[in-house]
Amino acid sequence: MEQLCRKTVEALKRRGFDAVYAASKAEALETVMGEAATAASVGWGGSESVKEIGARDALAKSGKEIRDHALEADLFLLSANAITADGRIVNIDGRGNRVAASIAGPRRVVYIIGRNKIVEGGIDEAIARIKKYACPPNCRRLGKKTPCAATGVCADCDSPDRICKVTAVFDRKPTGISALAIIVDDDLGY
Repeated sequence: MEQLCRKTVEALKRRGFDAVYAASKAEALETVMGEAATAASVGWGGSESVKEIGARDALAKSGKEIRDHALEADLFLLSANAITADGRIVNIDGRGNRVAASIAGPRRVVYIIGRNKIVEGGIDEAIARIKKYACPPNCRRLGKKTPCAATGVCADCDSPDRICKVTAVFDRKPTGISALAIIVDDDLGY
């Protein structure tokens, strides 16, 4: 897995992102805290990966102002629902607020992406991974009334509670933002 993680880091760099490999959750947290050192406020995209490395708790203990889904934060932390080994980040949202904040607004965006989210195929494989492994548990976690929350299997439903309404594919780093992707050699989030 280390080789795949490092390959993905190099692919992200070719696509304009700052990218680093983290061998562990602790190493990822150290990188995040370094990024947050000069930020007055930190936005958080509701990411389980951010929580699992301990970043949300560490930032709160350090006295940082943490804003949920804040476009105006100095630093915005999130994960990816999937990432292709050739460096394309894929996220699916219900409202699009997390995706919007990763495109424009914050001065610095930091992705914390576990190795379990890397797919070696293309965008179709990334979306299939999201529908299978990310959407059902996120719907359950958020208390959504969707078929996938009940069954654990995506039904491509029309539920108003559906959380997969906006799909964003980052082929390259968006113009005008500073973005770092931390690829963590550990399984994180969904």
